Amino acid sequence: MTALTCYMLDDQPKPFSHYCHGVRSGNHLWISGTVGLTADGHIPEDVVEQFEIAMGHVDGVLRAAGGEPHHVVKVQVFLTDIGDRTKINPVRERYFGEHRPASTLVEVSALVDPRMKVEIEAVAVID
Repeated sequence: MTALTCYMLDDQPKPFSHYCHGVRSGNHLWISGTVGLTADGHIPEDVVEQFEIAMGHVDGVLRAAGGEPHHVVKVQVFLTDIGDRTKINPVRERYFGEHRPASTLVEVSALVDPRMKVEIEAVAVID
């Protein structure tokens, strides 16, 4: 079995449960669901601000593992209001540029904290 590397980043919020920010095995990286929560516990009210923070967390794990945005092969976005999709898409397009990973976006009834509006998880293949 390929060794697993667990990524726990000091500049990201501590996990809510028993997991790490990301796990790498070989050239595959799985990034845990991340939300718009800063390391000091701040949750902005605005969904776009939350999405930007969460994407920053995704990017932090990706880069800690030696990856870049074009290595992301799959993104899953969970929104508490599906109508917010059009608000967050410009941030997503700016981050990925011409790269288009596979994607799933679903509306959920709630996240771990009722102030949270978005959660993102991702999978990358880093050569």
